[in-house]
Amino acid sequence: MKKALIFSLLAIGQILFAQELALVKEKSTIGYIDRSGKYIIYPTFDAAKSFSDGLAAVKIKQLWGFIGKDGKMVIEPSFTNIREFHDGICIVEKDGAWMYINKKGEKLTMPSSEKLYDFNEGLAFFKINNKIGAFNTAGKVVIREEYDVIKPFQNGFAKASKNSKWGIINTKGEIIVPFEYDDVGEYSNGITWAQKDKSFGIIDGKDFKVLDGVDKIWDFDNQTITYAKKNGKIGFVDKTGTWIIEPQFEKARSFSQNLAPVCLKNKWGYIDPTGNFVIEPQYSDAEVFSSDNLAPVRGKGWGFIDKTGKIVIPMGYEISASFGFGEKNKGFNQGVSRVKKGGKWGFIDTSGNLLGDKWFFNAELFQN
Repeated sequence: MKKALIFSLLAIGQILFAQELALVKEKSTIGYIDRSGKYIIYPTFDAAKSFSDGLAAVKIKQLWGFIGKDGKMVIEPSFTNIREFHDGICIVEKDGAWMYINKKGEKLTMPSSEKLYDFNEGLAFFKINNKIGAFNTAGKVVIREEYDVIKPFQNGFAKASKNSKWGIINTKGEIIVPFEYDDVGEYSNGITWAQKDKSFGIIDGKDFKVLDGVDKIWDFDNQTITYAKKNGKIGFVDKTGTWIIEPQFEKARSFSQNLAPVCLKNKWGYIDPTGNFVIEPQYSDAEVFSSDNLAPVRGKGWGFIDKTGKIVIPMGYEISASFGFGEKNKGFNQGVSRVKKGGKWGFIDTSGNLLGDKWFFNAELFQN
């Protein structure tokens, strides 16, 4: 019986930790709701931040501390300024000094740096004499300080600059794309775009293939097709640099759910991977389809259509930014979209129902 109770409590704790919550503000106080619109932590805080890495910063009498998803204080308020937890570590300010702490609130000893950086994919950057390197959560230097710039890691890879040239490194500091380009894109599935002098092309593995006449290429975003601009028009190319859809559009966004928003004669519609219109150009703006198979489109305000072009949620909203790091889509994520109407924020489900039947003075995105 005792063991069963312990396992039940552990299971509840794991579910609670994995649950994403959204910060909402009612008049002057802040609380947190779940994806059903139910309050998990009632509005009691005058100042607070969204959850990150299972903890949220709250301000009590001019000092910041951290609560867990049960609303209980995990790290007592003692900081004058704070950032967010990542990889179990957070940057805070106390007694005029910035430092790293763990989830017990203990100060950590890390390599010295001219500036403190948040952890990202298990690494934090450090700067010495204006050169950037990186160390891990144990404080061990993994990447020596020899770069002018390192962008945040995504899926284990980062753009970096050295001696005015750009390349790609991984989290071990290994060079994946050599530093010989004037610009590079995000690296995914062994593919990225790059610029060398005035030429733009695609890197697949180690080979750089120039795309004649192209003056811009967008990121692949974990796909094998992306869009590129030539002679002022946009089309789609594959990872070999072959035009799959010839340049003909004024604007475009990436494929998602086998449809891509494109703009023709100042109107947006959606094409399939063969370049044929599935949803004719008719909107003043359009975003990509989410995994919920809905896409935001704008007419008199924003609404949402399905993959046949049927309006599922009528227009009249403002829409939020993307839901999380690395996610480019606006609108729906896991069945919920943050929207604004009449100056207030709320969340709707895929049928257009308002979560909790309530609007808020402010609502942040759902985060863990």
